[in-house]
This record gives sequence, structure tokens and C-alpha cells, in this order.
Amino acid sequence: MTQLVQAAVLQYCAGADQSVTLPVVRRLVTAAAANGARFICLPECANFLAADKAELRRLAEDEASSQSLACLTELANAHQVFISAGSLMMQADGEDRQANRSYLIGPDGAILARYDKIHMFDADVGDGKRYRESDNFRPGAEIAHCQTDIGHIGLTICYDIRFPGLYRQLGQAGVELITIPAAFTQTTGQAHWHVLQRARAIETGSFVLSSAQCGTHADGRRTYGHSLIVGPWGEVLADAGDTEDGFVQAELNLNEVSAARAALRHLQHQPEYK
Repeated sequence: MTQLVQAAVLQYCAGADQSVTLPVVRRLVTAAAANGARFICLPECANFLAADKAELRRLAEDEASSQSLACLTELANAHQVFISAGSLMMQADGEDRQANRSYLIGPDGAILARYDKIHMFDADVGDGKRYRESDNFRPGAEIAHCQTDIGHIGLTICYDIRFPGLYRQLGQAGVELITIPAAFTQTTGQAHWHVLQRARAIETGSFVLSSAQCGTHADGRRTYGHSLIVGPWGEVLADAGDTEDGFVQAELNLNEVSAARAALRHLQHQPEYK
């Protein structure tokens, strides 16, 4: 297994449908691959951020015929890279609600893992908008992680970050790289984004790769940006700031994961509390 991994996290402002967004994705993935990235991460709602529930239902794709997924598997194969698809808006069989689904794609274009977002962002954060993801999305029920040539990778999405038990379980499973694609609001991002990313990295002794949406979207939502790569000791290795079109990249040394876990063994030390 490779111990040194060049990883990139993309940052952009997704359009209201994939015809607007996919050309941006294609350009940024191609640029990151040309810059030497072997693992390229996309944000939550990577293919589009719909204006309302009706548009989400109309635009959500069936996995078997998804143009967005086909685009990403083609890019992974063409550039011989691993891609975290962030999340794509997919139809859920027999459901009025959709699936907010992350994919890990290998350099041969094969889908290595799938993950449906477990925790739904139902919140009122004081920005004038009411967030009720549970109205639109069916929550997932299973964690997802996969051993690859570039390390053991775990998949999570956005609001999951506020539930440390999920990350502890991934850390105890041996995950070395955790993806947290996001569309954080401007309000919560300014207050919580950096500290949450660093906390999850420290707690698990893992690298955290968080590709984020940034800008003002069709539904009026403003997303925070600041796509991050964080090391297992909690150090910020890369921060995309508030750019609405670009990526940042860092070299990850997987030996730092074992070093952090040898120094602080809290993944092994937690007792059952009574």
C-alpha cells in the first residue's frame, strides 16, 4: 500500500442542475489530476443543489442510468485516480424522498463503496432559512469504509460531523482517511467548521478530507467553503478559503496515522459508562 498520497479537495458553487455543474467538476478533476493528485474529493450535492423539493425529485437520478455517476467513473478511469463523489442526489426505491449518497470510485472506474447520509440536517440556524433535510431525504442506516491501495477510507457526509460516535466507530475499524463532503451554511461554518473538522481528525487519529460547497445557490442558501485537509494530529494542511472555483492539495503520509494512534490510544481506552 502507498504510504504517501497526494490528495485534493475541490471547492465550487453547484448549479441548480447537473448540466451546469458537471462541466465544472470535469474541469477541476482534470486540473487536480494534472497537478499530481491521486485521491480527489468532491463536495456534498456534487452534481446539483436543487432550488426546492419538486426540483430535487425531478432531477434525482437512478443509479443505473446516472449521468453524474457515469461522468465521475469515466474521469477516475481516464486519469487513473480515486474519486470521492462527495454526494449525488439519487432516487430511493419506493420512496417519495431521495438518497443523499456518497460514492468511492477506484482508478478503474469501479464503485468501491456507497454511503447514504445517516444524519439529517433539521435545523434553524438564524440565517432566515428553515432546514428540514428529513422532508427530502431518506436517512441511511449503515456506515461505509473500504481498504484501498491508498489507504483505508471511510465515507461520511456534512451534518454527520456533529455525531462523534460515527467517527469513533470508523476509527476503531482502522480507517485512515475520512471524507466529510459538505454544504455547510455560512452561519454554522463561521462558528463551527474548523473546530469540528480538527476534532474529528484528533479523535480518530485520521486524515480528514472535507470538500465543501461555496457561494450563493439557486435556493438562496449561502455555503461557507473552506474545504480542508486536516492531519491526524489536528493540524490544518490545506484550506481553500472562500474561493468559488478551485481546489487545494496536500501530501498525506499514512505513517502519521499510526504515530498519532500510538501516542494517544483513546480509540482503545473508552470504557462502558454506567
